Amino acid sequence: MKIGLVFDDSLDSTDGVAQYVLALGDWLTSQGHKVHYLVGETHRTDLPNLHSLSRNVRVTFNGNKLGMPLPAPLKPIKKLLALKQFDVLHIMMPYSPLLAGRILRQTPASVGIVGTFHIAPYSGLATVGANLLGLWCRPTLRRFDQVVSVSSAAQEFARKTFGIDSRVVPNMFDYATFAAAKPMPGIKKPTIVFLGRLVARKGCQTLLEAATQLAKEGQEFQLIICGDGELRGQLENYVRANQLEAQVTFAGRVSETDKARYLASSDISVFPSSSGESFGIVLLEAMASGHAVVLGGDNPGYRTVLGGNPELLFPATDSQALAQKIKELLHNTKKQKELAGWGQREAKKYDKAVVGPQILELYKMKGA
Repeated sequence: MKIGLVFDDSLDSTDGVAQYVLALGDWLTSQGHKVHYLVGETHRTDLPNLHSLSRNVRVTFNGNKLGMPLPAPLKPIKKLLALKQFDVLHIMMPYSPLLAGRILRQTPASVGIVGTFHIAPYSGLATVGANLLGLWCRPTLRRFDQVVSVSSAAQEFARKTFGIDSRVVPNMFDYATFAAAKPMPGIKKPTIVFLGRLVARKGCQTLLEAATQLAKEGQEFQLIICGDGELRGQLENYVRANQLEAQVTFAGRVSETDKARYLASSDISVFPSSSGESFGIVLLEAMASGHAVVLGGDNPGYRTVLGGNPELLFPATDSQALAQKIKELLHNTKKQKELAGWGQREAKKYDKAVVGPQILELYKMKGA
């Protein structure tokens, strides 16, 4: 089949939806399908069949920084659709009427249209914005043959804001990459790793408060914070003010290769996000190494991944509860090994080779 993966944002980023698009495209290509990427402003040159169809502006929506497309020129869209003669277009949702919506309007009726809904609400304002976007997209929603959501949280948000009934087909990732990653050399043990944007909802402040409590109790540990964002200066000031410089290292934004290696170096990986998570690919990436216990803030998206072992969840903004959970694990290597093993087995269920065929069945339902 000839498949177009449509994404309003950039594939220069490493956020969850971009990772989903790349993992799906890679798997489909490995199965002999011809994959094209129809995306917002993207500058990378390593992907074949990449079509950057709009300029984008950076905005904040649902607690995330993302690229919103400016009105995409119709002529290149029409030319591309006529030239490539796609069998299926797979749209990442929610989508903008200014790029994906324009592609939908120009797509022949013979082309199958599949959608994957990716987000869950972070705030009331995000819900209002998504409702308005749903109304704006209403004329093109009838073009979809199949819509799925990556979790029950995303499924409910799709129903409330876009009026869509969908079933859950979970997110996917490249399990082998993270399972095979080698630890970083020279990292002291025990090691705690945080990986994510340094913004309020990702909860790094909660983890630092837990680290402060652990340090006051004389616990030995090293905390490595991977990521960057608007709160980095504030968080670094907190570390200095609480004399945590010996325990806490800011690694900054890391490459995909180094991300896998830092996660493989961890004894405990902590993701204290409070809300706005529809799933949690980063949890799976950490679980795949088989070395680390993965702790997640108890929000609907992370519950999708860790709900099979609820002791891995903690009240997302409760630094004392987090400190207690970390302390218990630091003193129980047998429990660490047991929970890390569970995580690695669970992560395999979301490998692209497992989830990919479920997506492919959606394409075939159109008879392409």
